[in-house]
Amino acid sequence: MRPMAQIAMVMNLDKCIGCHTCSVTCKQAWTNRRGMEYVWFNNVETRPGQGYPRRYEDQEKWRGGWELNRRGALKLKAGGRLKKLAGIFSNPKLPEIKDYYEPWTYDYKNLTDAPLGDDYPVARPVSQLDGKPMKIAWSSNWDDDLGGAPAYGDLDPMVERTRQQASEKVKFAYEETFMFYLPRICEHCLNPSCVASCPSGAMYKRSEDGIVLVDQDRCRGWRMCVTGCPYKKVYFNHRTGKAEKCTFCYPRIEVGQPTVCSETCVGRLRYLGVVLYDADKVTEAASTPNEQGLYEAQLGVFLDPEDPEVRRAAEAAGIPYDWLEAARRSPVHALVSRYRVALPLHPEYRTMPMVWYIPPLSPVVDALTETGHDGEDADNLFGAIDTLRIPLEYLAEL
Repeated sequence: MRPMAQIAMVMNLDKCIGCHTCSVTCKQAWTNRRGMEYVWFNNVETRPGQGYPRRYEDQEKWRGGWELNRRGALKLKAGGRLKKLAGIFSNPKLPEIKDYYEPWTYDYKNLTDAPLGDDYPVARPVSQLDGKPMKIAWSSNWDDDLGGAPAYGDLDPMVERTRQQASEKVKFAYEETFMFYLPRICEHCLNPSCVASCPSGAMYKRSEDGIVLVDQDRCRGWRMCVTGCPYKKVYFNHRTGKAEKCTFCYPRIEVGQPTVCSETCVGRLRYLGVVLYDADKVTEAASTPNEQGLYEAQLGVFLDPEDPEVRRAAEAAGIPYDWLEAARRSPVHALVSRYRVALPLHPEYRTMPMVWYIPPLSPVVDALTETGHDGEDADNLFGAIDTLRIPLEYLAEL
């Protein structure tokens, strides 16, 4: 047993109202500068939808995350060292600016300096990349609130996979129209493929709290980390030539404050807490042959902070007493391991993500209540789970 501590997060999707406050405050704190105009460390997606960047979940195209080789060992989906060396000066598996979006501002000077006249002045959109007038065609939340629209929902890779399994059910669900919000940040994985992808060793996972960061001095701009991350939460700063990503607001975490996205969340849907895990079991768990067993395998990696043996081993490993107490009181540990109501996002990528989600269940609760049943009763709730407006097959693909 090799206990380690991780700062993790759980998001309750029932509470997300899609206001994008978390995205805006994160943008103002971390990416409101040159070279990062197109970057959103935190973004809120309407699902079904393409996401940001477009169709990032299509790993047959982007080759992010891990897969098992013939011997059952982990290997990067984008290829090993020799393949990376062969393409180090030309990495074709990268999202382009059209997959993210071309950032823009407006010609406000045309408004403020326009002379008096009969025509209203217009603030035309101007590209933040080249300063030229542009036509807005896409953004990080372009399909906001349009999850049920076939024009956007049909482009969701998860919808395509779900329809292959249960086409009639999804078709029927679309007639009723369903959608929900999915806030996304870096997963700060236990088995991060971005770290393994970096040729210069600039990506690293901090041993004291598990936060994944980029050493700007060591980064050489190869962008293999962008390809390696299946969630596409590593970005390239075209001004500095360096990779950048969500930092989990580590300067705030170090002084006992929550992340900016957590503190400003209107719905109070984000839970932060310390989780203990056995580092010796991570590779074995990520190598689970059956993808459907990855969830249980990751649960098996987590340690019980109430267990005296775990506490002794953690103290011997140098984990401070106050961290052990924080792990014991952690809402993340309770929601993930004790009550098991939170689930990981795309465990099939084998990165062991550490930002988990409580699936949206409010529609079925409301439906039971409206029909005269107790929507909070566990037997009623789980008995009616198949009546969810959001197809279970779609949630399972996430």
